[in-house]
Amino acid sequence: MNFDLITSKENALFQDIRNLQATGSNGQKARLASGQALLEGIHLVQTWVGDPNLTVLLTSEIGLKNIEISQAVYEHLEICPEAKVLQLDSALWDLLSDLVNAPHIAGLLDLPKSTLTPPQSIATLDGDVVILDRVQDAGNVGSILRAAAASSFTKVIALSGCAHLWSSKVLRAGMGAHRLLDLYEGWTNQQLLSAVTAPLLVATADAEHDLFSLKKDLLHPVAWVMGSEGQGVSEDLLAQSKGVSIPIDPRVESLNVSTAAAVCLFETLRVRRG
Repeated sequence: MNFDLITSKENALFQDIRNLQATGSNGQKARLASGQALLEGIHLVQTWVGDPNLTVLLTSEIGLKNIEISQAVYEHLEICPEAKVLQLDSALWDLLSDLVNAPHIAGLLDLPKSTLTPPQSIATLDGDVVILDRVQDAGNVGSILRAAAASSFTKVIALSGCAHLWSSKVLRAGMGAHRLLDLYEGWTNQQLLSAVTAPLLVATADAEHDLFSLKKDLLHPVAWVMGSEGQGVSEDLLAQSKGVSIPIDPRVESLNVSTAAAVCLFETLRVRRG
């Protein structure tokens, strides 16, 4: 099978793909403007094999010699024959990926409707929600998304100031969790308070309510709020929330935000199963 070839770094499509990898606000603007994100690596591509939103696969002659990569490419084409495959000159691959010894496979994914829906057009968001308040480390954000998916919290709102949920680093840290989640981002505190119907619970070190005493609260839909690594949850959200502390050894100052999120989400799951 013949695939379209890209041999020059000046190729317009190649430049567009590189823009999707940009960090900070430039990358976020590029992804939202194009409505696409870049999936890097075999694991992420395999996660979306068979999904029509995976519209383009990127590989190379070297990549197609890899059994795992060629299997993913041809399996996806069999299920989604409208998908395109672009074969990059192998020399371009180091420019495309910042992963060391990266396998020559990537994909362009159409962003889901929830990501592209303006927050002002969402009147209510019912049920369980995970809320990220200015969590800026991509590894933390991706880990929280993974914990949310694993604990069946399928709605995640990232308030303004968070790492972009569809950046390359967050996607890698999420390990495919994105496919299981409804992701909303760029919301203001007021938009959140207007739309979310579940009571807000904030994980904070000095709260009077102990996580392990919240059985009645956790049996019903809740909105867990996880705050910025340095500043915690904003004051106006704290004022609208119930503070919850995680009991830890007093010799340890605090937990990483992604660890705290996992503890809270899985305690919610444990209570409901019990």
